[in-house]
Amino acid sequence: MEADASTPTVRATVVQASSVFYDTPATLDKAERLLAEATGEGSQLVVFPEAFIGGYPRGSTFGSSIGNRTQKGREEFRKYHAAAVDVPGPEVDRLAAMAGKYKVYLVMGVIERDGYTLYCTVLFFDSQGHYLGKHRKIMPTARERTVWGFGDGSTVPVFETPIGKLGAVICWENRMPLLRTAIYSKGVEIYCAPTADAPETWQATMKHIALEGGCFVLSVNQFCRRKDYPPPPEYTFSGTEDDLTPDSVVCPGGSVIISPLGTVLAGPNYDGEALLSADLDLREIAQAKFDFDVVGHYSRPEVLSLTVRDHPTKAVSFTSASTKT
Repeated sequence: MEADASTPTVRATVVQASSVFYDTPATLDKAERLLAEATGEGSQLVVFPEAFIGGYPRGSTFGSSIGNRTQKGREEFRKYHAAAVDVPGPEVDRLAAMAGKYKVYLVMGVIERDGYTLYCTVLFFDSQGHYLGKHRKIMPTARERTVWGFGDGSTVPVFETPIGKLGAVICWENRMPLLRTAIYSKGVEIYCAPTADAPETWQATMKHIALEGGCFVLSVNQFCRRKDYPPPPEYTFSGTEDDLTPDSVVCPGGSVIISPLGTVLAGPNYDGEALLSADLDLREIAQAKFDFDVVGHYSRPEVLSLTVRDHPTKAVSFTSASTKT
């Protein structure tokens, strides 16, 4: 299903705001306040940052080094694990209810708890209050790998909705050409990019993806000050703590919305917590694809091809001999 031609404009908002670290109920309350504000301005789609529910543990080492863990780091992981959410679970139910209450499509970054493994995950909800599904980050970056598991090809969805085909790729996954190609092949039209990357170089990546994919790109990051995290010694920014004050900016945002033709529609914003909104004219997708359709007329499948393994991978499987009676 292509975007609904009878309603070609979608009002979208990205929410540049910080979590309440280690306090998931308070973060959910904050999310609802911001969602209400966005929908009060007419938004039909609202996208939150990477790890908004559960928190992005910026600056933390979790007391780990090669061949060693500290007891403080283990305790830090325990608290981080406790702040994560089960999918399905009560927090997911509340997010679904929020989407239904405000009649909005909701894309939310969470830390997902699956047993004792955590995943950096994006959850999708429709405007009727239904949970649609999730994307687990398939490649955590740098030290993220010590606290997050790796997603697989079974959670790389693009959802067909009345406001367009909706998908998400998280942070530096966006620099993985093969993953982007898989998303493009599913026809993504509104490409959400929750991130923790704030440097200006990120803007080049986002503009490239909009042009490459012929899609709207909605990139959203948290804006955080030191005081948005617990104070030391409970939480320590490795290597920089002595230089920080409570008001020091530790993540400056940089959220942005870009059209399929590479036009910046909103942002980038580095000034503080903010709602950035834009009207997405979905007719622009076809205009952009006329120039360049990366998995259509500009592909060369007889030369270049990609195989995506989209089945779940499991550490343990059981086979039992059949018993004849």
